[in-house]
Amino acid sequence: MRMRTLDGGEIDLTQDTLDGLKLRLKGPVLVPNDAGYEEARTVWNAMIDSRPAVVVRCLGVGDVIASVQFARANDLLLCIKGGGHNIAGLATADGALMLDMSLMRGVWVDPQRAVAHAQAGCLLGDVDRETQVHGLATVLGFVSATGIAGLTLGGGFGYLTRRWGWTSDNVVGMDVVTSEARLVRASAEENADLFWALRGGGGNFGVVTGVDYALHPVGPEIVGGVVAWPASDAPKVLELYRTLAAQAQPELTLVALMRMAPPAPWLPKDMHGKPIVALLACHSGTPEEGQKAVAPIKAFGTPIGDVLVRRPYAQMQTLLDATQPKGRRYYWKSEYLPRIEPALCEKVIEHAARIRSPHSAVVLFQVEGALNRLDEAHSPVGNRDARYVLNVAGAWEQAGDDAANIEWTRQAWNDLKAFSTGGNYINFLTEDEGPQRIEAALGKGLPRLAQVKAKWDTQNVFRTNRNITPV
Repeated sequence: MRMRTLDGGEIDLTQDTLDGLKLRLKGPVLVPNDAGYEEARTVWNAMIDSRPAVVVRCLGVGDVIASVQFARANDLLLCIKGGGHNIAGLATADGALMLDMSLMRGVWVDPQRAVAHAQAGCLLGDVDRETQVHGLATVLGFVSATGIAGLTLGGGFGYLTRRWGWTSDNVVGMDVVTSEARLVRASAEENADLFWALRGGGGNFGVVTGVDYALHPVGPEIVGGVVAWPASDAPKVLELYRTLAAQAQPELTLVALMRMAPPAPWLPKDMHGKPIVALLACHSGTPEEGQKAVAPIKAFGTPIGDVLVRRPYAQMQTLLDATQPKGRRYYWKSEYLPRIEPALCEKVIEHAARIRSPHSAVVLFQVEGALNRLDEAHSPVGNRDARYVLNVAGAWEQAGDDAANIEWTRQAWNDLKAFSTGGNYINFLTEDEGPQRIEAALGKGLPRLAQVKAKWDTQNVFRTNRNITPV
């Protein structure tokens, strides 16, 4: 079997060698044409179609250690898949040995300590489901099928960010298999340099097998949902968003988006496929406070649809799942924003009117709050001046439509990035993004990250992510 090596060359791996690996593992080992291989190697973004030579479906830390040892012994290119939700497809590589963590999905909650331990294959929904049993939650993203590992290693943000910071700010410990196939603990007390690097610096430093998150009282019932208006109301709706967001308490997170109306049952059929503007709100305080906070949105103008209601927090975390199914083609551009300006809103309306696909959107996500109160050096995710995230989110079905949709995304981004802080969200970087964009995402943390990389991965074994060059 032909496999890629770390230096970009190829090596012939014998069946006996592969059988030797299988004997050391509890989980299955898959090669092309095996049942389950296609499912294991496929990632969320259909624009990424890489084919690893071998997929190890890890069932525990022992499988991870044995696989890293095997990769080192045979000089193999290694890639790691958690949820496989990264838009750039960093979980996979042609000819590589893939560690598929998606079967490791255990979650253990300690309500007394307010900490949850989640295995690296968990999706956001796995964690929310278990923590909400106790009326607790941590800061995670807003699509329940996203993997926790990639989200956390790249910073992470969601509806609770305004109260408690980036996802990575809520990590209290990680279990990590190093490039030397050793299991170590990374926390403020143990291997603090590695702990710092993993909280937003990416997955270049080891294989994270488990994450401990600080938990906070949330739910189980909150007020959240969406209100939509026809796109003709966008100037007034975006002005409402600008003014409400500027004065919102940290419990309230507001998101504005423009897109074509999906065929959702809460929207009139005669509006399906037509341009709309929508405000999404999540109030994570008491439902009574939440209803008061969102009242101005529900009373505004003449909405075409309103599902901004009391609901379980775990349900809120699934509300956008249908907008980002696995197997669609995605191309995004993101920027952090210091504020919402009227001129920005005008440009959002202008480019939303040119959307090429019924699945694309321009999104403004509020993150201002707790993350701004920490020092820039607290973690490599940095960007402590961010108040909002702009995401120009291209999404479509057919490969033949790639050029038109990529062009729309890039044109909108080129116009809108004038309003940026200069930073961007590393988890939203597409595979064609260069070093300058990585620098804009990680900023002043790059030199320190390079030092950590040199200490913990001297041979650059973990190189299929946004690679940090050792010093």
